[in-house]
Amino acid sequence: MNPARDAGRVTTAGMVLFPIQFTWPHGGRTVFLSGSFNRWTELMPMSQVEGCPNVFQAVCAVPHGCHEYKFFVDGEWRHDERQPHRNGEYGIVNTFDALPVPVPVPVPAEAPQVQPRSEILSNMDVDNGLTNRISAVTLNQAMPRILEEDLQASCHRISVFLAAHTAYELLPESGKVVALDVDLPVKQAFHILSEQGIPMAPLWDFSKGKFVGILSALDFILILRELGNHGSNLTEEELETHTISAWKEGKAYMNGQVDGHGRPISRRLIHAGPYDNLKDVALKFLQNGVATVPIIHSSSEDGLFPQLLHLASLSGILNCICRYFKHCSGSLPILQLPIYAIPLGTWVPRIGESSSRPFAMLRPTASLSSALNMLVQAQVSSIPIVDDNDSLLDIYCRSDITALAKGRAYTHNLNEMTVYQALQLGQDSNTPYETRSQRCQMCLRTDTLLKVMEQLANPGVRRLVIVEAGTNRVEGIVSLADIFRFLLG
Repeated sequence: MNPARDAGRVTTAGMVLFPIQFTWPHGGRTVFLSGSFNRWTELMPMSQVEGCPNVFQAVCAVPHGCHEYKFFVDGEWRHDERQPHRNGEYGIVNTFDALPVPVPVPVPAEAPQVQPRSEILSNMDVDNGLTNRISAVTLNQAMPRILEEDLQASCHRISVFLAAHTAYELLPESGKVVALDVDLPVKQAFHILSEQGIPMAPLWDFSKGKFVGILSALDFILILRELGNHGSNLTEEELETHTISAWKEGKAYMNGQVDGHGRPISRRLIHAGPYDNLKDVALKFLQNGVATVPIIHSSSEDGLFPQLLHLASLSGILNCICRYFKHCSGSLPILQLPIYAIPLGTWVPRIGESSSRPFAMLRPTASLSSALNMLVQAQVSSIPIVDDNDSLLDIYCRSDITALAKGRAYTHNLNEMTVYQALQLGQDSNTPYETRSQRCQMCLRTDTLLKVMEQLANPGVRRLVIVEAGTNRVEGIVSLADIFRFLLG
């Protein structure tokens, strides 16, 4: 449970939160804040005030009522003697009251009224700049409220829109789609993807006369893990002749996907037609856990002579939603909610918080093999690369694996190659499908759902790293799939 995020979910609790600024004026190297308003389970980092090295501040949204709080300074719990304090369950604690603020009655412009500080905050050390900006109106707007029925209505409108539009609208005016022969050697396919700057390609089977699957970056990750496995029968030399179809069959055996006679069962290709509605196409992504859905058209009822029109992605569908609702977002209050106020994304667990899904992060000195293992075991498409303070440096994605084709770097010992070295290979190569700016797309927990959706609607962007303002400390990740699970869930 994340108290700070739960407090923001005013859709169910119906509460109004007050943005309160806390100040610790007694110095220190690292200062954190915790209190009854977050159930004493979260340490909120406080930022050093520019030009005042001994002063640390943080803004926290709190509900009405009487609250206790303390400061965690350089590993030691402290309270501020100069602010109201008393003996509490956690020793000597500071106290304050967040009192309800009456909505001011409009007055003529020639007789402006200033909201008295005492009506807003009680016994708090707050800088004048913030206090003068707080009023009953801005307090209510700072943490937007939305009723459950309004939330459902917003999601329903988006669902109806998707059901009324087809995959045909995703087709670009021009472009290219690279397909690979299923009998192509794996090594050759690896180099083709790298040279073409694409992370995946549909597979064509000439003997069956149809598209039979997708070769993705995950396949190459699994192949390289097999190469690094001393018990593997697959050697680097065998990649010269080992075909994609043979790999897919071997993969089926490894996953136990065999019939009653011990023959491998090929996973059917997840695809869509140009006249399938966008809601059904989006559900294909979510239900099958795929990153792309080929749009295939056949001129005959028996499915012969298929034409590959496009490789659809969730970002293309999201772009349709943003284009349509951008100029009428006011009628969809859900789009104006900050992302931390809704159940969206995967978040770094807070102090004292349990998490059913561990959040994966890596240091740049970690081995490439550990990064590949983490991608597979955590079943994620990317992992943030952070420094010792958990501030974002870069991100390692599944698609980065194709950079190892340069100079046959995949033949090196992946236990000895660091994540940083692997990323340098990708930055040195001319891969147009994902620039660094696209790789490290970031957002803040206070960004609105619409803003996040617009960022994720850009081609090549599959996830945003949620960072803390100022420090770039990683707080979570929100992906395309997260958005659609929320909208269509």
